[in-house]
Amino acid sequence: QARLEESGGGLVEAGGSLTISCALSGRPLINSAIGWFRQAPGKERDLVAAISQSGRRSSYADSVLGRFTISRDNDKNTAFLQMNSLKPEDTAVYYCAIDFGPPSSDYVSPQHRYDMWGQGIQVTVSS
Repeated sequence: QARLEESGGGLVEAGGSLTISCALSGRPLINSAIGWFRQAPGKERDLVAAISQSGRRSSYADSVLGRFTISRDNDKNTAFLQMNSLKPEDTAVYYCAIDFGPPSSDYVSPQHRYDMWGQGIQVTVSS
Protein backbone atom coordinates (compact mmCIF):
# COMPACT_ATOMS: atom_id res chain seq x y z
CA GLN A 1 0.00 0.00 0.00
CA ALA A 2 1.35 3.42 -0.96
CA ARG A 3 2.38 5.81 1.77
CA LEU A 4 3.68 9.39 1.94
CA GLU A 5 5.91 10.53 4.75
CA GLU A 6 7.26 14.03 5.39
CA SER A 7 10.47 14.74 7.27
CA GLY A 8 12.82 17.59 8.12
CA GLY A 9 10.51 19.94 9.95
CA GLY A 10 11.33 21.75 13.15
CA LEU A 11 12.08 25.11 14.74
CA VAL A 12 14.02 27.79 12.90
CA GLU A 13 14.67 31.48 13.53
CA ALA A 14 13.19 34.12 11.28
CA GLY A 15 15.40 34.68 8.27
CA GLY A 16 16.66 31.12 8.38
CA SER A 17 16.26 28.22 5.99
CA LEU A 18 14.81 24.74 6.17
CA THR A 19 14.28 21.96 3.66
CA ILE A 20 11.49 19.46 4.17
CA SER A 21 11.19 16.18 2.32
CA CYS A 22 8.41 13.88 1.26
CA ALA A 23 9.09 10.22 0.50
CA LEU A 24 6.61 8.05 -1.37
CA SER A 25 6.73 4.31 -0.76
CA GLY A 26 4.73 1.55 -2.43
CA ARG A 27 4.47 3.05 -5.93
CA PRO A 28 6.64 5.14 -8.22
CA LEU A 29 6.60 8.91 -8.03
CA ILE A 30 7.65 9.44 -11.64
CA ASN A 31 4.14 9.63 -13.16
CA SER A 32 2.74 11.98 -10.55
CA ALA A 33 2.43 15.69 -9.93
CA ILE A 34 3.32 16.91 -6.44
CA GLY A 35 2.13 19.66 -4.19
CA TRP A 36 3.07 21.11 -0.84
CA PHE A 37 0.29 22.51 1.33
CA ARG A 38 0.32 24.20 4.71
CA GLN A 39 -2.21 24.82 7.42
CA ALA A 40 -1.74 27.32 10.22
CA PRO A 41 -3.88 27.18 13.37
CA GLY A 42 -7.39 28.40 12.69
CA LYS A 43 -6.79 28.67 8.96
CA GLU A 44 -7.60 26.56 5.93
CA ARG A 45 -5.11 24.27 4.24
CA ASP A 46 -3.60 26.08 1.25
CA LEU A 47 -1.43 25.00 -1.65
CA VAL A 48 1.91 26.81 -1.46
CA ALA A 49 3.96 25.06 -4.15
CA ALA A 50 3.39 22.52 -6.90
CA ILE A 51 5.52 20.81 -9.52
CA SER A 52 4.57 18.96 -12.67
CA GLN A 53 5.27 15.32 -13.45
CA SER A 54 8.09 16.38 -15.78
CA GLY A 55 9.61 18.74 -13.25
CA ARG A 56 9.76 21.44 -15.93
CA ARG A 57 6.94 23.52 -14.49
CA SER A 58 6.18 24.73 -10.99
CA SER A 59 3.96 27.26 -9.33
CA TYR A 60 3.95 29.09 -6.01
CA ALA A 61 1.59 31.00 -3.80
CA ASP A 62 2.30 34.71 -3.78
CA SER A 63 3.22 34.54 -0.11
CA VAL A 64 6.19 32.24 -0.75
CA LEU A 65 7.22 33.22 -4.28
CA GLY A 66 10.94 33.90 -4.44
CA ARG A 67 11.58 32.28 -1.06
CA PHE A 68 10.45 28.65 -1.50
CA THR A 69 11.56 26.14 -4.12
CA ILE A 70 9.86 22.83 -4.86
CA SER A 71 11.84 20.02 -6.46
CA ARG A 72 11.69 16.29 -7.02
CA ASP A 73 14.07 13.34 -7.32
CA ASN A 74 12.23 10.51 -9.06
CA ASP A 75 15.13 8.08 -8.53
CA LYS A 76 14.71 8.54 -4.78
CA ASN A 77 10.90 8.74 -4.97
CA THR A 78 11.18 11.95 -2.98
CA ALA A 79 10.02 15.55 -3.22
CA PHE A 80 11.49 18.56 -1.47
CA LEU A 81 10.48 22.02 -0.37
CA GLN A 82 13.40 24.35 0.25
CA MET A 83 12.33 27.30 2.35
CA ASN A 84 14.52 30.40 2.63
CA SER A 85 14.09 33.76 4.36
CA LEU A 86 11.54 32.19 6.66
CA LYS A 87 9.04 34.41 8.46
CA PRO A 88 6.97 33.78 11.58
CA GLU A 89 3.88 33.70 9.36
CA ASP A 90 5.30 30.62 7.62
CA THR A 91 4.65 28.68 10.83
CA ALA A 92 2.25 25.86 9.98
CA VAL A 93 1.84 22.14 9.51
CA TYR A 94 3.17 21.32 6.05
CA TYR A 95 1.66 18.51 3.99
CA CYS A 96 2.93 16.78 0.89
CA ALA A 97 0.31 15.60 -1.60
CA ILE A 98 0.31 13.58 -4.80
CA ASP A 99 -1.81 13.77 -7.95
CA PHE A 100 -1.39 10.31 -9.46
CA GLY A 101 -3.13 11.14 -12.72
CA PRO A 102 -2.12 14.53 -14.13
CA PRO A 103 -3.47 15.03 -17.66
CA SER A 104 -0.05 15.91 -19.08
CA SER A 105 3.57 15.80 -18.06
CA ASP A 106 3.77 19.59 -17.69
CA TYR A 107 0.49 19.99 -15.80
CA VAL A 108 0.80 21.72 -12.43
CA SER A 109 -2.05 20.38 -10.38
CA PRO A 110 -4.45 22.76 -8.63
CA GLN A 111 -5.61 22.32 -5.08
CA HIS A 112 -8.57 20.00 -5.70
CA ARG A 113 -6.74 17.27 -7.69
CA TYR A 114 -4.60 15.63 -5.06
CA ASP A 115 -5.24 11.95 -4.26
CA MET A 116 -2.90 11.15 -1.43
CA TRP A 117 -1.63 13.13 1.55
CA GLY A 118 1.16 12.78 4.04
CA GLN A 119 0.53 13.04 7.75
CA GLY A 120 1.98 16.52 7.94
CA ILE A 121 5.03 17.98 9.62
CA GLN A 122 5.35 21.02 11.88
CA VAL A 123 7.48 23.99 10.84
CA THR A 124 7.81 26.73 13.43
CA VAL A 125 9.54 30.04 12.73
CA SER A 126 10.47 32.10 15.78
CA SER A 127 10.68 35.87 15.66
